[in-house]
Amino acid sequence: MVKEYSHPDYILIGVTGVLLILGILILSSVSAPLSLERFGTTYYYLNHQLLFGLIPGIILAFLVFRIPLELLKKWVPIFLFVNLILLGMVFLPKIGAIFGGAARWISVGAFSFQPAEFLKLTFILYLASWLTTRTKLCSKFERKEEFSQTLIAFLIVIGLISLFLIFQPDISTLGVIVLVAAFLYFSAGTPLWHSILIILVGGGSLFALIKLAPYRLSRLLVFFKPEIDPMGIGYQIKQALIGVGSGGILGLGLGRISGQKFGFLPGSISDSIFVILAEETGFVGSLILILLFLIFLWRGFKIGKSSKDKFFQLAALGISSWITLQAFINIGSMIGILPLTGIPLPFISYGGSALIAELIGVGILLNISKNI
Repeated sequence: MVKEYSHPDYILIGVTGVLLILGILILSSVSAPLSLERFGTTYYYLNHQLLFGLIPGIILAFLVFRIPLELLKKWVPIFLFVNLILLGMVFLPKIGAIFGGAARWISVGAFSFQPAEFLKLTFILYLASWLTTRTKLCSKFERKEEFSQTLIAFLIVIGLISLFLIFQPDISTLGVIVLVAAFLYFSAGTPLWHSILIILVGGGSLFALIKLAPYRLSRLLVFFKPEIDPMGIGYQIKQALIGVGSGGILGLGLGRISGQKFGFLPGSISDSIFVILAEETGFVGSLILILLFLIFLWRGFKIGKSSKDKFFQLAALGISSWITLQAFINIGSMIGILPLTGIPLPFISYGGSALIAELIGVGILLNISKNI
């Protein structure tokens, strides 16, 4: 029987709360011009984020915070199965919605959501459960073939997940999932050569995907030579660097007139929102944001380390590394130290599906923290 304490991790709650408030403030600033142009009101995107992202996310986070952890563990395979069905439904006519040439959304009336955002969480939970079972089995029999079978099964599962995301296509999400999955596989106590092999297979697969799609190769070329085609494939990174640089030390001020949020920067309310944050809050605000994510990672790892159950250890490590890794990939791509990606900045970017999934993840972390 797991002993339950009355208090969750207050530092994690505080960090998440600050990130959410910061996200609302930045989104209200950056989305106002675009919202006014498209819908005749400055609050459309902000209201949509609150009604279809923040509020349901907090409600679901509270629910998973309250349910027994053993029940959550029992339902993990069902969650993943349902998620995979939803991933397949994005390709169905009249149900799946295509935006920008990508089939990533399910649309029912005025309501739409992105199943791949929830896959990050459900797959982490499933992998934590499966690895816990497999490593216990391998340790019990102490046979090398058991570990080899685990590696083969892991690669097969990753391959199946990859197919869903490749055909959408959503390679950025796939990259995050594979990186976190590889980290969990290593953290589960599997042989080191397994992790090396996974890295080699993942790297080779990424190279093949880049070769198959010219636009991915273009992003890589821009990463190495940002000056090529500054009004074409290099336009977004050029505008991003201008925006980040113009923020200076203290920034222009929240809500101040910024050129980048008036249509100059692609994806200003979603993937590129960090640029506006850096422009309006400067180096100090950007540094605070990075520190908040580092604290989030620290608390998540501490929760995982303190748990006595291996499933909850791996789940906590997976959730905290997923959110933090995604944040640093997003920030890194906006300041030119990583290639451009299409993943949102956790808790900050516009997008209800991503925010709900992230808040559910926080709810699970808090549930684990109150039971250690």
